[in-house]
Amino acid sequence: MLIVICGATATGKSGLALALAQRLGAAIVSADSRQVYRELDIGTAKPTMSERQLVPHYLIDICEPTATLTLAQYQQQAQELISSPSSVPKLLVGGTGLYIKSVVRGLKIPLVPPQPELRQHLAALGQHQCYSILQHLDPTAAGKIHRRDATRTLRALEVHYVTGIPISEQQGENPPNYPILQIGLDCVDTDTLRRRIQQRTEQMFAAGFVAEVAYLCQKYGADLPLLDTLGYREIKQYLRGEISLSEAQDLTVLHTRQFAKRQHTWFRADPEIKWFDADAPDLLEQVWSLIIDN
Repeated sequence: MLIVICGATATGKSGLALALAQRLGAAIVSADSRQVYRELDIGTAKPTMSERQLVPHYLIDICEPTATLTLAQYQQQAQELISSPSSVPKLLVGGTGLYIKSVVRGLKIPLVPPQPELRQHLAALGQHQCYSILQHLDPTAAGKIHRRDATRTLRALEVHYVTGIPISEQQGENPPNYPILQIGLDCVDTDTLRRRIQQRTEQMFAAGFVAEVAYLCQKYGADLPLLDTLGYREIKQYLRGEISLSEAQDLTVLHTRQFAKRQHTWFRADPEIKWFDADAPDLLEQVWSLIIDN
């Protein structure tokens, strides 16, 4: 059985997973779209080296910051780890909803890597024109994509032009044949989640987050796409002298709260997830009872 632990950022997924993995003698498979990249450590809240020594962790530090790990590549590696003949149980843990969905639903993902030149050409046409083209080429896909969603529109056109087959005909689901138990962590009190995010951000800054971003900017250049993600973007503003350090911290907290809200909306839409209060004093025992019953 695959056990999934998901939920918004700062709800304690990693801590619960570590405790469960030690009880089960299990390994942890990360479902975090930024922890796959090397050298992005503090800002992505990666497990510490001591935690990784306690429990085997997979799909962390598997890609260079200058490369791109596609959803299809992540799915393939995760599925291979989970379905391997090893007797060690696996916990799929993280807050990247699409990563988790790709595994538990067995999403069929077109194996078309990003085409920068094609995307640039299409983007130059403007979203209105691109969406009109998609409506003509693949009305089924267009019907599922908001007319202002440039990312999904470009991807649909990209897949069509590279393969000659509409993306709508290449998608679908092929769920795995092993049982899956999905556990979600949530903070019943929104003020509690705010405090958790505030505390985590303060810990990141105290741990040397600014130095990490400065190092990455110097090594890879400030235009590295990963440095335009949550937390890294705000510190870059500070390093450029656009905002103060306290403003960078406050903005990181604000944007993390907004991100957590989007995660909450995504995961709450899945009826298969069994929800638990992240602040329950007996959380571990509650979850353990559910696992035993399944």
